[in-house]
Amino acid sequence: MTDEIYAGAREAVLKGDIDAAADVARRGLDEGIDPIELINNGFIPGINEVGDLFGTGQLFLPELIKAAKAMQAATDIINAAIPEGEGQEGGRVVIGTVEGDVHDIGKTIVVSLLKANGFEVLDLGRDVKTERFIEEAQRFNADIIGSSALLTTTMGAQKKLEEALRQAGLKERFKTMVGGAPVTRRWARRIGADAFAENASEAVRLARELIVSA
Repeated sequence: MTDEIYAGAREAVLKGDIDAAADVARRGLDEGIDPIELINNGFIPGINEVGDLFGTGQLFLPELIKAAKAMQAATDIINAAIPEGEGQEGGRVVIGTVEGDVHDIGKTIVVSLLKANGFEVLDLGRDVKTERFIEEAQRFNADIIGSSALLTTTMGAQKKLEEALRQAGLKERFKTMVGGAPVTRRWARRIGADAFAENASEAVRLARELIVSA
């Protein structure tokens, strides 16, 4: 039954079927499948395949958008089922996709893994203005601000955030982590971010390190 759920998750994302993706997510949780395993073994393989097909010209933008919406529907349901920390003490993270960028699949997966590993997470969503990152981090009393950029044209917003934090005298208060497809470790060093995460698992590891070093 578990393999059937995983296969259904992959297929729902590939087809861009929002209702089917949500249904599979609920069925998987009802079957007692661990939320993170459900994401990692079912939905992520599906969205990775979509990305590969899009990259080779076998899928087009409308289909990519449908797949992303199906993935989002599933992860929203799964995230809601992940206990906030399960008694662990992680830290508090504000995270979002930067202004001008509406891609948030990778960011949503990072949110899932952070929650599963004991972090309190405030997900600001996508197309988040620099000022909102800072305002919400202060209100949430965050330890870390995470920003994702999935387009080379929006990477500059990560630099803008770093500059705004320095100008406001808040750079020492909040650790910053950056990520996204075009983002590199070199870029993170260049703009003054505290960490660069290449994937969701690395984001969790680095977040722990940032909390310890704070």
